[in-house]
Amino acid sequence: MKILVVDDEQDIKTLFEQRFRREIRSGELNFDFAHSGEEALSYLNDHFSEIVLILSDINMPGMSGIELLKRIRTERPSAPPMVMMITAYNDDENFNQAKKYGADDFLTKPIDFANLKQKLTLSL
Repeated sequence: MKILVVDDEQDIKTLFEQRFRREIRSGELNFDFAHSGEEALSYLNDHFSEIVLILSDINMPGMSGIELLKRIRTERPSAPPMVMMITAYNDDENFNQAKKYGADDFLTKPIDFANLKQKLTLSL
């Protein structure tokens, strides 16, 4: 499964590579990373059909994760990947906006990687 992780935190790549080492090595999961909504859209223009799941932070400088989600669902309505939104703020406004624009799931930071692995396993 090819997953695009969108988060402005620079250490996110290392964190995911450590937590999913076994799944990456076995080829079960393949992660790519973008550090902004704009970078994610650029990546998706070239690789949209490959991506099965997008994990996007909501609060990022520039384009927010909500705006990214809205653009994905508007520009590519025919074959959308699954999108999980991630935020440090577990508030109703972000949750409601994410659901309104078509988020498939909602996670809070710090990420519970055991829970995320379980969700990804169910998605396989």
